[in-house]
Amino acid sequence: MTLPPAFHRLAAANLAAQCAEQIGLAATPMIAVLALGAGAAETGLLSAVQSLPFLLLSLPAGVMADRMRRRRLMGWAELLRALALFCLPPLLWGNALTLPLLAAIGALTATGTVVFSVAAPALVPGLVARAGLAAANTRLELARSLAFTAGPALAGGLVGWFGGDWAFILAGLLSLGACVLLRGIAEAEPASGPRRHIRADLAAGLAFVRDQPLLRAIMATAVVWNCAWFCLQSVYVLYAVQHLGLDAAAVGLTLGAYGAGMVLGAAVAPMISRRLAVGRFIVCGPLGSLAAALAMVASIGRPGLVWPMVSYFLFGFGPILWTIGQTTLRQAVTPQAMLGRVSALFMMVGFGARPLGAALGGLVGEMAGLGWAIGLAAMGFGVQAVIVLLSTIPGLKALPEPA
Repeated sequence: MTLPPAFHRLAAANLAAQCAEQIGLAATPMIAVLALGAGAAETGLLSAVQSLPFLLLSLPAGVMADRMRRRRLMGWAELLRALALFCLPPLLWGNALTLPLLAAIGALTATGTVVFSVAAPALVPGLVARAGLAAANTRLELARSLAFTAGPALAGGLVGWFGGDWAFILAGLLSLGACVLLRGIAEAEPASGPRRHIRADLAAGLAFVRDQPLLRAIMATAVVWNCAWFCLQSVYVLYAVQHLGLDAAAVGLTLGAYGAGMVLGAAVAPMISRRLAVGRFIVCGPLGSLAAALAMVASIGRPGLVWPMVSYFLFGFGPILWTIGQTTLRQAVTPQAMLGRVSALFMMVGFGARPLGAALGGLVGEMAGLGWAIGLAAMGFGVQAVIVLLSTIPGLKALPEPA
C-alpha cells in the first residue's frame, strides 16, 4: 500500500531519532568506563538514571501529546536531545566531564526518546488511513530494528577510532535532522474543548484502558512479558559464561542474533500479515516468545552456542510482530484525542515491570541457581502467551472500530 508523503517524513525522522538514541546509549557507558574510570556500580547507576525519564515523564508526555500538535512536541524534544548531546564534546575536550554530569545529560537525551515513543504512534493514525496502519507501523519498527542493530556498532567504532566526542556529535546531528523532517509534516490542530486538570486527563486514559477488553489484554501481556524478559536478561550473561561455557565473543554472537531476528521479523511482517487475520498475526508474537524461552530452557541440558542463538533470534523475531500488531490494534480502537495518553500508559507500565523482573531473576539465580532463573523466565513467557490466547484477540478477523 502507498503511504502518504507526510508519513514518509515521519518515518525518516523516526530513523534519525532512533539512530541518535542508540548511538548515544551505547557511547555513554563506553565514555564512563574509558574516560572516567567507572566501575560496575557506577555504570549500573548511570543506566538507572538514564531510564528515569521513562518512568517520570511518560504520563506527562502522553497528556501533552493529546493537547498540542504531536510533531511539534517531538520536534522540541529532539532539539533538547541535540543540545544535550552537543554539550558533551566540549566537556570532553576540556576534561570537565564528570560521572554525575554525564548521567544528568544522559537523562536529558532520554527525554527525546520518551516523547518520540509516546507521540509517534499517536501521530500515525492522523497521517495514514486505517487500511495502512499495519504497513506504517512496520516501517517504523523496521527503522527501530536497524538502529538497534547498527547504532551500538557504529558508536563503538567511533569511540574506538576517533573518540567519544564524534559519536555524540553524530548523534546530535541526527537529532537535528529529525527536527527538520518533523517541521515539514502537516498536522491538524487537536480538537478544542475544556482544558481539564492533568490528573483528570490521566484518569480518563487509565479508565479507557481498564474498560476496553482488547487493550486490557494487551497491557496484561506486556507487563508479564517485560517481567519475564528482564528476569532472563538479569542472569543471562552469567548463565552463558558459567553454565554454557561461552566466552565474551560467543556471548556477543548470541546477543547479536536478537538484532538479526528483529530486522528479519520487521522485513517479513507485511507478508505474514497479508496471510493471517489480524488476531492470529498478533498472537504470533507471544507464541514466538514462548518458543524462544523453551529454546533457552533446552540449553540447560545441552550447553553450547546453538540453543541460545536460536532463542535470541526468536526473541527478536516474535516480539517485533507483536509490537507491530498490538500497536496497530491500539491505534484502531483508541479515539484520536486519547492516543497519546494510552501510548504513555503502556510505556509506563512496561518500564515499571522491568525492575521487578530483573530483581526476581537475580534473587532466584542467587538462591536457587541460574537454571531455576531461566525456568522462571520461561514460565513467565508461558503466562503471557496464555493471557493472549484466552482473550478475544485471536478471534479478530479485522481491525475493530474505535471505542
